[in-house]
Amino acid sequence: MIDFKGSHFERDVILCGVRWYVAYPMSYRQLEEMMEERGVEVDHSTLNRWVVKYAPLLEKQFRARKRAIGSSWRLDETYVKVKGRWKYLYRAVDKAGATVDFLLTAKRDRKAALRFLRKAIGQHGKPEKITIDKSGANTAAIESYNAEHEADIEIRRIKYLNNIVEQDHRAVKRVTRPMLGFKSFRSAAATLSDVELMHMIRKGQLRTTGELRPAQQFYALAARPASFSHAHRVYK
Repeated sequence: MIDFKGSHFERDVILCGVRWYVAYPMSYRQLEEMMEERGVEVDHSTLNRWVVKYAPLLEKQFRARKRAIGSSWRLDETYVKVKGRWKYLYRAVDKAGATVDFLLTAKRDRKAALRFLRKAIGQHGKPEKITIDKSGANTAAIESYNAEHEADIEIRRIKYLNNIVEQDHRAVKRVTRPMLGFKSFRSAAATLSDVELMHMIRKGQLRTTGELRPAQQFYALAARPASFSHAHRVYK
């Protein structure tokens, strides 16, 4: 269970603010206005601190309950602006469109792609094949992994097969576009982890024991494991 002790706001209020921000295209100032309309006066900077603090904790809970993914991956990277400069968000989905993993990096090169591969494989195990574009860095990263681990991951460069991950980028970019860039790399990484988390929940990637709507699944991540199958009380 995630600990909310010491906060000046109730857990339900915090979770609601975090979810709204990562689920819908909006800025912190717009979220501040929405909260005020519902009787909660909270500064946009406080909302930012909530996201940065609780996003990694929620992601950890999600990963422990994430559904298994397929063994055929589509890997690609997209761009995110941090402190006025473009950074790189590595992402992969399986052939059914389920998110495999993601990683924000400062550079777009073999080392960055290899870091992403190690993270994804560490979480899900080795895939049978990975489809990429013509990126030399991604090719070199997979070849490096194969050499290091005596693996035999097949590399495929079939553009139309990679459309599925390129289309999936759009769902993430739609939410992040109104954020107008991030002030720090840490803030960007934390926020993106919750954007991806909410996206995965909507795609049905969270194991549940009951019929819960996406919002309820998000709130339940902060509940005790024994109460996970029940809908979390939502701030209204």
